[in-house]
Amino acid sequence: MRMDESEGPGEVDLRPLSARSVVLSLLLGTHPPELPVRDLLRAVEPLGVAGSTLRAALSRMVAAGDLRSTDAVYRLSDRLLERQRRQDIAVHPETRPWDGDWEMTVVTATGRGPAERAELRAKLTALRLAELREGVWLRPANLLRPRPDELGAIARHFTTRPEESARQLAGSLWPLEAWAKTAEALLAQIDATADRPADRFTVLAAVVRHLLADPVLPPELLPADWPGPALRAEYTSHRRELIATVLGNPS
Repeated sequence: MRMDESEGPGEVDLRPLSARSVVLSLLLGTHPPELPVRDLLRAVEPLGVAGSTLRAALSRMVAAGDLRSTDAVYRLSDRLLERQRRQDIAVHPETRPWDGDWEMTVVTATGRGPAERAELRAKLTALRLAELREGVWLRPANLLRPRPDELGAIARHFTTRPEESARQLAGSLWPLEAWAKTAEALLAQIDATADRPADRFTVLAAVVRHLLADPVLPPELLPADWPGPALRAEYTSHRRELIATVLGNPS
């Protein structure tokens, strides 16, 4: 079963900026993830968000549990710190040399309802596993990341090697050509919006979403000229420059 595709090959999923999305993007990309309200006000102005709109959004986000506020400093809630961790890993995944092994997770629990199944699929996809058939997920064993503790009660984990071509198997599990075309379109959009902060901010948010869907395969299994490293490098450079511009200091 192939990984879900949210957009067609070469299409860029650019979502309109809202005050909430601007605040979250700023904080998710800031370490530690907190900013004084004066810095947020200065940052959102070139992004087309009015001060009154920002203050209303901050109040709603605190009430919803997205943010915590102390002495006019806003920081991510504990719940969103996990999202920041996933985003950081997406931009800078930790890998190891690949020796040909694959990791396989087999779901052994039964009787789960639709919501539980959807939640489990999301967790396994976040681990950059792909579903070979119902309940059987795998990927090359080149990626370093912890597994959620709760998976131990509902799944078993194995190390294996397929008899078929690993390159062909990877191509059947992930839409590599489509991912690459969208990555190339995003790289072009980054360059095209270099002098328009609001548009570039929107593009960089789309880059993060796309990097979350990168399977981070070993180079041996990827098509030639894979644009993943270039997209990560451009994102890191342009985000640093953009944050420095809107906040008036380097991030």
